[in-house]
Amino acid sequence: MSKPKRKSKKRKASRTATVQARMPESVKGAAGRKPRKVMLAKYDAAQTSTDNAKHWANSDTLSPNMANSPSVRQTLRSRARYEVANNSYAKGMVDTLADDTIGTGPRLQIITDNNSSDARRVETAFNEWAASVELAKALRTMRKARVVDGESFMMMTQNPTLRSDVKLDLRLFEAEQIAAPFGASQSNNNVDGIIFDKYGRPEQYTLLNDHPSEGSIGGGSQSVPAQYMIHWFKQDRAGQARGIPEITPALQLFGELRRYTLAVVAAAETAADFAAVLQTLAPADGVAAQAEPMDIVELERRMATVLPEGWQLSQIKAEQPVTTYGEFVKSILNEIARCMKMPFNIAFGNSSGYNYASGRMDHQTYYKSLRVEQNDCELICLRPIWEEWFSEAILVSDLIPVNWRNSRPRVSWFWDGIEHVDPAKEAKAQNQQLVSLTTNLATEYAKKGKDWEAELRQIAKEKQLMKDLGLSLQEAGVTNENDNTDEDEE
Repeated sequence: MSKPKRKSKKRKASRTATVQARMPESVKGAAGRKPRKVMLAKYDAAQTSTDNAKHWANSDTLSPNMANSPSVRQTLRSRARYEVANNSYAKGMVDTLADDTIGTGPRLQIITDNNSSDARRVETAFNEWAASVELAKALRTMRKARVVDGESFMMMTQNPTLRSDVKLDLRLFEAEQIAAPFGASQSNNNVDGIIFDKYGRPEQYTLLNDHPSEGSIGGGSQSVPAQYMIHWFKQDRAGQARGIPEITPALQLFGELRRYTLAVVAAAETAADFAAVLQTLAPADGVAAQAEPMDIVELERRMATVLPEGWQLSQIKAEQPVTTYGEFVKSILNEIARCMKMPFNIAFGNSSGYNYASGRMDHQTYYKSLRVEQNDCELICLRPIWEEWFSEAILVSDLIPVNWRNSRPRVSWFWDGIEHVDPAKEAKAQNQQLVSLTTNLATEYAKKGKDWEAELRQIAKEKQLMKDLGLSLQEAGVTNENDNTDEDEE
């Protein structure tokens, strides 16, 4: 009888190692653990040396709400407001950004497949209400406040004096009035006047009755439910509850631009104030006619004079403004405009150095950022305003159709269109896209900030009126002279 074969020690050890490799680390015995090799990876930016110690001295690991503490935000706000109030470039860029983003204001369009006449009636009523409360003006102010103050607040309230069935009104408040009462403690769910629920969503806003610079410290406050307060700011970090000015990275650059400009002007004025100086031609131990140091001699126009012996007259050269001043202004403005996502020629207010292609390329990124801002405005500002207006319109009038009250219609917003630099090229490209079915009338009219249904109705009215008056479409310039299509078919 043959003996069973014994497994080799080498195969047994291999299986043991395989089983241990599959076991979790917490289950392995101390003998099964292998020493781990620690790999140290280095980053140049993580090293601190004598050369970069001062540069990184102000870096920190603070949370977003600790970094944007009330005192820090107040300092940034006051400096941003001062710079915008005293720097024409800063003021122009802020106004331009608000005008380009909001324009004349958004227009409501209701998307429905049922009765379009009901939709037009509701759209007209909402747009008339928006004009009565100056919605576009309020949104432009909020956009400016985002750039300068870092955030803007709008409260929805009631105003019985409005000439509208819907008495919904809008009030704007500066960032200082949304704050914790004096002496109140800060916590994770209460960040400088904003109280959050357990899900991290704003639940209430603490509104001070008076602006801190106008009222007393104990002027009182009121709690506003979050559904009636609109808070628009740019969130850069997760968990960030309050905003800082969007021009914060450019504040020092604005200051350098103004200081350099003042220095150039001061140097030029100083050089111009001293018309001429007397300097001696005699050597250090030579003899020249006696002249009183720092004496002032008034010179008349077109006069000839005799100088003391051993002296000559020379005029001070005005070294300022230097030839590099213009390049300095352009370079620093280009850096400033970058944090505002604005092309240089718009920030500078001058496109003399641009050609058509470079202008179009720069503007594409700018217009894309504007569309992003408009989308944020729709979600943060316009949607709650529309919801509140719709709810109140149901209660105070028969404007809203019955079938809309349970399932509300979808809405979209029209903004001002962007004018093309070359309208002929745009019309040609637009015509080719319509023929190839790569676009549609709704999209093309929306680019111009117009309602395609309203525009087609207007065109139909004009054509019908021309027929009633006996005017041909060719005479009115509606069709091409070479178009032989019958008018009735058109």
